[in-house]
Amino acid sequence: MAKAAILVQAAEASSLLGGGGIVHGHSAAVFPAAVVAAPLLLDIAQQGHPAARDTALGLLDEALSCYPHAGYTRVAPDGTAVPICCAIAHHLRARTDFLAGLGKRGKSLLADAAVHWRFEIRECVADGGDTAAFGILAGCLPDGVHEAEMHLAGTNTVLSEVTLGYPATEDSPEACVRVIDRHPRELPPGVILFPAECGDRVH
Repeated sequence: MAKAAILVQAAEASSLLGGGGIVHGHSAAVFPAAVVAAPLLLDIAQQGHPAARDTALGLLDEALSCYPHAGYTRVAPDGTAVPICCAIAHHLRARTDFLAGLGKRGKSLLADAAVHWRFEIRECVADGGDTAAFGILAGCLPDGVHEAEMHLAGTNTVLSEVTLGYPATEDSPEACVRVIDRHPRELPPGVILFPAECGDRVH
């Protein structure tokens, strides 16, 4: 795909990757290899022929929206088992400027990635029986109460009630998240939260 100079060449490469290489388009399944492929596809989108760019972005869109098979739902890029969709979203956010510059197509991909938010705790304070956690939010944690996976030292547990205290802005990724019925000592600096629903995604 990186060498494709015409649409037919890009399509031939895409059919291999989309027919079982990183996704299986017919069954709408995504494989862990999609996480490794994501930065390479983004490189092709940035540096390759326009036909290859559109094909690469299409594969990334498929990979983000498809569901993994049971037993193959996570990858561990830094020792923590992260849901495939969240890992792909992380790669997409790392190219925000490039994708946003593509217009509607790129912004749509970023909007889809935002659903797979990530919150890194930097500091916590007690607030009644709850904890106010301050840190860095990537993506968009919606209003309301949500379940979140708490990742720490290679393990993850589910927090049953997490709400957004105040959101990140265009000028700063700093945000506050309220964790209901948890003490600050349970949420040390370095803890990372992901949407629990992403961990439940199974084909």
